[in-house]
Amino acid sequence: MATLGLIGSGHIGGTLARLAVDAGLDVVLSNSRGPQTLSGLVDELGPQARAATPAQAAAAGDWVVVTIPVGAVGAIPREPLAGRTVIDTGNYFAPRDGTIPELETHELTDSELLQRHLAEAHVVKAFNNINYQHLRALPRPVDAADRTALPIAGDDPDAKRQAAELLSLLGFDSVDMGPLTESWRSQVGTPAFCAPYSVRKDDQYRNQPAAPASAAEIRTALASARR
Repeated sequence: MATLGLIGSGHIGGTLARLAVDAGLDVVLSNSRGPQTLSGLVDELGPQARAATPAQAAAAGDWVVVTIPVGAVGAIPREPLAGRTVIDTGNYFAPRDGTIPELETHELTDSELLQRHLAEAHVVKAFNNINYQHLRALPRPVDAADRTALPIAGDDPDAKRQAAELLSLLGFDSVDMGPLTESWRSQVGTPAFCAPYSVRKDDQYRNQPAAPASAAEIRTALASARR
């Protein structure tokens, strides 16, 4: 059985774990505080889930999702991720992450920053532009007319294909927004960030019911982004 490894198990990580279990995947969860702090979530998820260290989760996953604050990327283990597809859900937020000059000047995107740290891995940006409550509510079967699309970006075509496979297993279509240099198009403050997945379709998306967003809607939102 395929396995999803999670480095970070907060709102997005926990939601992805639930979707993965629903899809029949095994899940290995980790965080910065130790496996013992994840016992409640593991119990809730059932026998398909277990807790581990970040290095163990990285080694176990057929896909590995990094879902931690951007300021903590230096703590991610490199060796077990060499040659692997790593899905990055991060969004830079200076008050939380500290000021990172390369991101402030747009020299790099935050996914390029992670790629620089994980030089031998293949980073794909995904799951960063949707509220976790909407992420939980919107999975649909492959043939559903109201299937929602999420954007992905990456420099390696095979890694993007693998990421798209994971999105599909979890109940979503994917829209390719290009290389990691273009991943800013789905980040905080852009038209593709969170609002498309809310009934409000605006920046008041929090605590609003989820609403599907088609691939065409997401392509339009990405194209209209201005940096």
